[in-house]
Amino acid sequence: MYFEAIAKIVAERTGCDVAAVKPESKFAELGIDSLDTVELLMSLEDEIGIEIELDQKVETVNDLDKFIQSKVG
Repeated sequence: MYFEAIAKIVAERTGCDVAAVKPESKFAELGIDSLDTVELLMSLEDEIGIEIELDQKVETVNDLDKFIQSKVG
């Protein structure tokens, strides 16, 4: 549901093609470290208009998408 927004922001942060970002893509493999994750979440909050309080580890783009969906309802 939020995959497109996540993929867009990941592509902007890493310089990769948005088409290269897949649901199963691991953030570490995309070159996103823990500091980048915080900045990515802040950008994502602005993009989708909700506050994201990450209280569990997410490793893939799909993990983050499902996490956001679980918080939004």
